[in-house]
Amino acid sequence: MKAPRRSDVLAEGLREQIMSGTISAGQKLPSESALISEHHVSRTVVREALGRLHAEGLITTRRGLGSFALTPPPAHTAASHRPVRSLRDRLDVIDYRLALEPEAAALAARRCSSSQAPDQQLSALIATCHGFASSAENPAQAIQHDFSFHRSIALLSGNPYLSDALDSLGPVMISMPRTRLEGSDSEHGRQRHELAAWEHQQIIDAVVAGDSAGAAAAMRVHLGNSRRRVIGEHGEKS
Repeated sequence: MKAPRRSDVLAEGLREQIMSGTISAGQKLPSESALISEHHVSRTVVREALGRLHAEGLITTRRGLGSFALTPPPAHTAASHRPVRSLRDRLDVIDYRLALEPEAAALAARRCSSSQAPDQQLSALIATCHGFASSAENPAQAIQHDFSFHRSIALLSGNPYLSDALDSLGPVMISMPRTRLEGSDSEHGRQRHELAAWEHQQIIDAVVAGDSAGAAAAMRVHLGNSRRRVIGEHGEKS
């Protein structure tokens, strides 16, 4: 039997770490030099392995920054999951979310206005909002808090089909622009993070106030701004 190529072996090892969460979404992979030293392979082997993971949508590489893990597809939907790799894919995901999440926010506000929202769910929503706001320096945590925030809104809506829809996407629905990877090292990145956190707070304020129309509008504004941020990041890379 023909021995596997060294690049295949390295790619598989890194793939397993990303899929298992050992390397979490947003976390920087070891540098090329570190991988060469640890696995006793050539630079060509490392670049071939990273290129394969990039093609699979498991990592993204930023010049001058290195390679970062993306969120792998959730295991329970692996057979039908559409990989989110291109700009078009990312915009399609946001358009899909625009069709669902404003209504989820409206329903969540309606439940609050009628005192039907469980205190535990409301507390979890507020906690994940605060968690996101304080995670500017940790991209991996920011992505998890961001997803948890939107999932908490869907849970608070009381409609299990809406929360199932977000669960089927998983954290991969959260875009990871270059400025998010740069984190606190970039003034631009900090400003964008603070703006997204402010948008989250506007959604919560409307939900807690029981303002269903305001909650839906705030969610549309947030996702619309997210769409513009994604397009802007793509333009900056071009």
